[in-house]
Amino acid sequence: MKSIIISSNCSGGGKTTFTLGIMKALKERGLCVQGYKVGPDYIDTAFHKEATGIESRNLDIFLMGKDGVRKSYFNGKGDVGIIEGVMGLYDGLGTTTNSSTYDVSNTLENMPILLVLSPKGQSSTLCAEINGLKSYRNANIVGVVLNCVSEKYYKLLKYAIEENCNIKVFGYIPKNEELKISSRHLGLVQSMEIDNLQEKLLLCSNLINQYVDIDGILGNMLEVKNPIYNYETKLHIKNNNLNIGIALDKAFSFYYKDNIELLKSIGNIIYFSPLNDKKLPDDLDFLYIGGGYPEVFKEELEKNISMRKSIKDALNLGLKCYAECGGLMYLTEEIDGYSMVGFLDGKSEVTKGLKRFGYCTVNIDRKYFGEDIKINAHEFHKSDVNLNENEIYNVEKTQYDGEKLTWQCGYLKNNTLAGYAHINFLGNIKLLESLINR
Repeated sequence: MKSIIISSNCSGGGKTTFTLGIMKALKERGLCVQGYKVGPDYIDTAFHKEATGIESRNLDIFLMGKDGVRKSYFNGKGDVGIIEGVMGLYDGLGTTTNSSTYDVSNTLENMPILLVLSPKGQSSTLCAEINGLKSYRNANIVGVVLNCVSEKYYKLLKYAIEENCNIKVFGYIPKNEELKISSRHLGLVQSMEIDNLQEKLLLCSNLINQYVDIDGILGNMLEVKNPIYNYETKLHIKNNNLNIGIALDKAFSFYYKDNIELLKSIGNIIYFSPLNDKKLPDDLDFLYIGGGYPEVFKEELEKNISMRKSIKDALNLGLKCYAECGGLMYLTEEIDGYSMVGFLDGKSEVTKGLKRFGYCTVNIDRKYFGEDIKINAHEFHKSDVNLNENEIYNVEKTQYDGEKLTWQCGYLKNNTLAGYAHINFLGNIKLLESLINR
C-alpha cells in the first residue's frame, strides 16, 4: 500500500480540510483509501471514515510505542494510505520531536511528507520557512499544497517556492466558507452530528480535483514493506471467548481502532447505546465505556433510567468494567445536576477551561493488580469529578524544563476501573490483561 503523510507548519494550517478532500477524491476514483491519524485524536479519525467508508487508525508513538505504530499501520488495508499529521511537522513531546509527525515518518521508513500551508502576506519569507522545515531534521518533504489562497496569490507563491526551495507545488485550495466545520469546547463537532457532511466532503473533493495535481501526489507516495518484527507476539492476548459490551452512540464514540481489534481477538464484541437501549446486553463478561460527550447529551442520558439502573446493578454485582474520561463521568451520580449511573460516589461538572491537556504517565501500585503498572496516556478534558472513591492512579507529566506535575486520578471499585486518562492498549497490554483477569 503506497502512502503519504499530510503535515503542516502548525495546527490550523489546513491539514484536516485537505486530508478529507483528497481521501474523498481518491475514493471517487475507485480507490480503497486507508486513513490514519498521527497522535491521540478520536474526532479526526471519525471524519476520515466518513470520507473513505472504512475505519481510520491512530499512529501514536507515545501511547503505542514504535512497534505498536508499525502494527497499526500494517494492519491497515487499502490501495493507498493517507496519514494526517498532528500540529506542526516537528511538534512532539515538550520541545522535542519525539512522537511528532516527523517521528512517525521516520518510524515508517522515511514516509514521504506533503506540506499543506495557509500563507498570508508572504512570498520569500514563506520560501525561507519551507527550506527551514526541510533542513531542520532533513524531513522527506516531497511537495507543498497551498490552502485558502486566491489564484493570483497562488501563481506568485508557486513560482517563488519552486524557484527557491527545489520542491514541487502540487496546487491549492481556494478559500471557501462552506468548507468550515463547527467546533465545540474539545474541538470539532463529531462527524455523526453534521447533517450535510457528505456535501462538504464532496465540495472539498471537487475543489481538489480541480485545483490540485492528484496524479503528481500519487506518484510521490511510498510503499513501505512490512519488515519482520516481534510485535505480533508481544502485542497479543490469549482468546478467552469473553462477551464484551462496548458503549457506542453520539455520547460515547472515542475508541481507538486498535483497542477494538484487541478486544475482538479475546472475545465477542456487542455494541449497545446508553442513549437508546433499555438495558445492557445479556451475559456480559466485560464492559467498556469510552470517552465522548456525555456532558452534551446529559439530558438524554438522564431520561434513560432503565439503562442507568442496568449498568449500576451489573457493576455492583462485580461485572468487570473499564471506563475512561466521558465513561468515568457517566458512572458518577450526576453531570451538572443531571442524574447519571450513580455507581461512583460523587459528581461531575463541566469546567470553564481545560482541566487537563496532553500526554502523561500513569503509575499503578502493585497492590491493586499484583504488579506495578506504568501507562503512557493522554488527557484532554474540560470537566472534573469530585468523588469519595479510592484513587489509584499516580499521574505525572514532565514539563519542557524537566519539572514534573503530579496529580491523582483513577478509581477502582469492585471490578471497575475508571479514570480520565485515554489509553491505547497496544502500548499497555499489561493493563488490559490485568483488567480481563482480575
